[in-house]
Amino acid sequence: MPGAGIWRTKSVEQSIADTDEPSSRLRRELTAKDLTVFGVAVVIGAGIFTLTARTAGNVAGPSISLAFVLAAVACGLAALCYAEFASTVPVAGSAYTFSYATFGEFVAWIIGWDLVLEFALASAVVSKGWSMYLGGMLGASDTTVHVGSVALDWGAVVIVAAITAVLAIGTKISSRVSAVVTAIKVAVVLLVIVVGIFYIDKSNYSPYIPEAETAQDTATGLHQSLFSMLSGADGSSYGWYGLLAAASLVFFAFIGFDVVATTAEETKNPQKALPRGIFGSLAIVTALYVGVTLVLTGMVKYTDLRTGSALVGDGSATLATAFEAHGITWAQMAINVGGLAGLTTVVMVMMLGQTRVLFAMSRDGLVSRRLATTNRKGVPVRITLVVGGVVAVLAAVFPMGVLEEMVNIGTLFAFVLVCLGVLVLRRTRPDLPRGFRVPLVPLIPIVAVLACGWLMLNLSVETWIRFAIWMALGVVVYFAYGRRHSVLGRRLRAQEKTVERAPEAEPELV
Repeated sequence: MPGAGIWRTKSVEQSIADTDEPSSRLRRELTAKDLTVFGVAVVIGAGIFTLTARTAGNVAGPSISLAFVLAAVACGLAALCYAEFASTVPVAGSAYTFSYATFGEFVAWIIGWDLVLEFALASAVVSKGWSMYLGGMLGASDTTVHVGSVALDWGAVVIVAAITAVLAIGTKISSRVSAVVTAIKVAVVLLVIVVGIFYIDKSNYSPYIPEAETAQDTATGLHQSLFSMLSGADGSSYGWYGLLAAASLVFFAFIGFDVVATTAEETKNPQKALPRGIFGSLAIVTALYVGVTLVLTGMVKYTDLRTGSALVGDGSATLATAFEAHGITWAQMAINVGGLAGLTTVVMVMMLGQTRVLFAMSRDGLVSRRLATTNRKGVPVRITLVVGGVVAVLAAVFPMGVLEEMVNIGTLFAFVLVCLGVLVLRRTRPDLPRGFRVPLVPLIPIVAVLACGWLMLNLSVETWIRFAIWMALGVVVYFAYGRRHSVLGRRLRAQEKTVERAPEAEPELV
């Protein structure tokens, strides 16, 4: 029976029509400027102050700036596909909604389940990072208290609770708060660039791509990358391989722009605003990243940023390391402020994305329909409180550690499906009006899939195993609940019963 099939697709027209239900209608009030702020807010986090220095010292050398450009190109390819989908299907849910219209309900559920993992873990992990920065500013090692045998991170709970309250008030308010905090962290980044320019020594850029050498700490077993396990290749630092490896690492500094697509249903004129928001935020963060890396590797020799060097010792280099080498001691405080501001907006936008994906899944009946309600202001308060509670528990109790990589694999998996979805929708629905069209189809989507696939291969084997377990659990949940409660499935089954009960038409008399 077609209505019970797991490959049933939800038409674009039906997806858009469902957004008009009074009890589950989101208010359209976001502009291209708001979306650009969200994009910059979620992409620029504490990583710009830590990842850049560590990767430059141990993997790429001065060519770290080129690694960011390569990563931005790979990210931009996926962004093109997101922009076409978001402008064609301006409905909450991002990759989940796009997949429902192209690959069918089962694949949509899988990608929705994947996004739930991505956003929930990302929100919790970044909340714990925010807590660490807060502890540093308060002069404490952390913000953990012990209740019996359980260690609770109260700093993470505080930031999650505050952000949940802001999101529950409304998306427009969230955008305004995000704009203020984003302005603070961008100001810190620009301050770092402007001050650092005066301490650049051009000789530090030579050689721009250092000669390759064997990596000091090559991972083995489940800790090695899937590519290393399949190919038997050892890791290396510097050289062209080091440059490509660095691009894989710093690509994750761009993760988050796809959250912009989850707000499609709340955007005024989404056909124009969504592409502008996605590309505008990507252009801004790329310029800031490249500027920071050029200053960093110009201020000190890349070898001084290596773990084990006299300047770094046994720890990891940060952006502050280069400033401390020149006696600029206030830089650490400025970077702490920037890191705290950066992480605040990352948590906010990640939680926003989580609520919108779960809202879309709830409205389709794949999770409880009781969550798909909005208040008179068009805000999904109930689902916001649920997400806030779950993230607070994760951040307060569970040590995240290597689970951070699961955020990366989940995001890249979503990228791959969105890029393939563009090809499918172009073939199945060429008639749809598209506010933005990916150029050079099918070339660009295929290259984007290959780029994301390469980055996924560079993740550890244990990350792949954990991801497979989470996906298997998702399959069980779908067949136990989602398939039976699917709104689309019920509609199709009702239509089939109506057809079966209808009397056969009388033959016409000639």
